[in-house]
Amino acid sequence: MLYRGQHIVFRQSKCSGMIVLSEKRGKTMADLGIRVVSVPDRALKAYLEERCPAIDFVLWDDDAEPSVRDLSVIDAVITPYAHSSRTVERLASLPRLKLVQTQSTGVDNLLGRVPPGVLLCSARGVHAASTAELAIGLAIASLRGIDVAARNMSRGIWQEERRLTLTDRKVALLGYGSIGQELHRKLTAFDVETIRIGQTARRDEHGDIHGIGDLVGLLSDTDILMSSLPLTPATAHLVNWAVLSAMKDGALFVNVGRGGVVDQDALAVELYSGRLSAAVDVTDPEPLPEGHPLWSAPNFLLTPHLGGNSSAFLPRIRRFLAEQMTRIGDGRPVVNQM
Repeated sequence: MLYRGQHIVFRQSKCSGMIVLSEKRGKTMADLGIRVVSVPDRALKAYLEERCPAIDFVLWDDDAEPSVRDLSVIDAVITPYAHSSRTVERLASLPRLKLVQTQSTGVDNLLGRVPPGVLLCSARGVHAASTAELAIGLAIASLRGIDVAARNMSRGIWQEERRLTLTDRKVALLGYGSIGQELHRKLTAFDVETIRIGQTARRDEHGDIHGIGDLVGLLSDTDILMSSLPLTPATAHLVNWAVLSAMKDGALFVNVGRGGVVDQDALAVELYSGRLSAAVDVTDPEPLPEGHPLWSAPNFLLTPHLGGNSSAFLPRIRRFLAEQMTRIGDGRPVVNQM
């Protein structure tokens, strides 16, 4: 990849799952001249000011104008965590903008809104542990009928039944980025057989990672399909009727990536037929519109995009952003460029 005459190569950090830009020659981050960075809340501003003295931080949240009158002084923006943001809508009004840093793993809400030539960096790796934990929680809740028991409790109903376990299931991981890798690590404690499916076929120290082209052929004897895919033109409605119909009777679909990866009409058909179950943290759109068939679908468990929004978020995002800002101040390569 070429950026302003600079040759850049990518390497993946094994410990963090983040993508690091390694410079072979040419300009450093210091050459971009990033000196003023806007942040979306006062607490984060104070945290970064204490740890990154080489950068000047200004406050800019979705409810107020930036704390500087002259927008031309802002070189970089840390966007709010919210999936929709007024700040994001105004990025094009910053004449000196050189970098946009998100607090989320997915960046689909920013595509087309970041001006050409501006670096876009995600918070890849920050949410992996929390989101993988929720994916496993959704799977267990659905398999063991915890959601059914919770509804029965509110009605005073005691209903004993034998349910499926996560233990001894065959699980296909669709998406093998930071969340997929964390899922793979956590699932080893549950005595499952794991199949890994990435956007490209490859091998690593654990063996084969299948490509997306192999997906349909891998599902006939898979008990659980867990998606952590981001939303891109290549993944939009990837989980469609052909994929869902290839899943075995009684299989479970779990989605903690992006709702737009799934053809929700096809999913609703499978759920109402009783052939499949699903437990998802994401939909398209969010929230689901009133009266959408998924609200009342059988064998369906829905959480309102809770994956990365946990007690683990704040300390991890602060450490990540402090490291990223320190890199900028020191003229070192940034991480997680999209």
